[in-house]
Amino acid sequence: MIEPFLSDDALLADIQNARGEGGELHVWWLGQSGFLVQWNGQHALLDPYLSDSLTKKYAATDKPHVRMSRRVIAPERLDFIDVVSSSHVHTDHLDPETLQPLFSANPDLNFIVPSGINFEALKRAKCSANALCGLDDGASVDVGCFRFEALPAAHNTIERDEVGRCKFLGYVVSVGPFQIYHSGDTLMYDGLDERLKAMALDLALLPINGDVPERHVAGNLNGTEAANLAKAAEARMVVPCHYDMFEFNTASPDEFVAECVRLGQTHRVLRLGERMTIEK
Repeated sequence: MIEPFLSDDALLADIQNARGEGGELHVWWLGQSGFLVQWNGQHALLDPYLSDSLTKKYAATDKPHVRMSRRVIAPERLDFIDVVSSSHVHTDHLDPETLQPLFSANPDLNFIVPSGINFEALKRAKCSANALCGLDDGASVDVGCFRFEALPAAHNTIERDEVGRCKFLGYVVSVGPFQIYHSGDTLMYDGLDERLKAMALDLALLPINGDVPERHVAGNLNGTEAANLAKAAEARMVVPCHYDMFEFNTASPDEFVAECVRLGQTHRVLRLGERMTIEK
């Protein structure tokens, strides 16, 4: 079992300490595709998975979700969140056992999801419809100091519902002078790098658990592809995610790091519960 760099009380203390460092962007990796973003004392939570729901669900099946890493924190302890987002309907990105205690702890929480999954998001979170903001490709919304702008994610393709709304999204989160791209689960598709380049990204948060390029079994970028997307998008910094959670669906960051070094792409590999601070 991989132990977090910081967890529980130590993680909360670090989040509190960061609040005194105004003007800087603080980002913590919480596992899988989950990140906490803090700027000037406000907090956004991106695709959190902070339970063992999938391990329990698949325990007696032919695809057991055996955890590799200990949970960094219980969701009910994050009682200071302003907005939470989900990129798509898969449970490691839209988890009832994370969202319901999170909403109980944060009664005024705002919830950003693809509009094509509005009904399922309400069902899983058990939150008020007033909390929900469904976005589609090109739409944006402001929540406090955070702006979320949606763009399609290809998992494995750009999938739409019966009225044409994207079921899988990535978000560019703008806060203060910073631009963060959280891709959700995606493969590369035509035009993605150009759209991202126009947004002057300070940070790209990209999955690396995709299979070899010919197969894409996991429906995600692999380490080489993630590094190349960050480089093509001219991101100032890229951080890998979507690994070290489940034994059947993980990857080593070594391939990602090697390709970043080859390309001259600035990167950082975070440990669970570790903070990264970015300045302009």
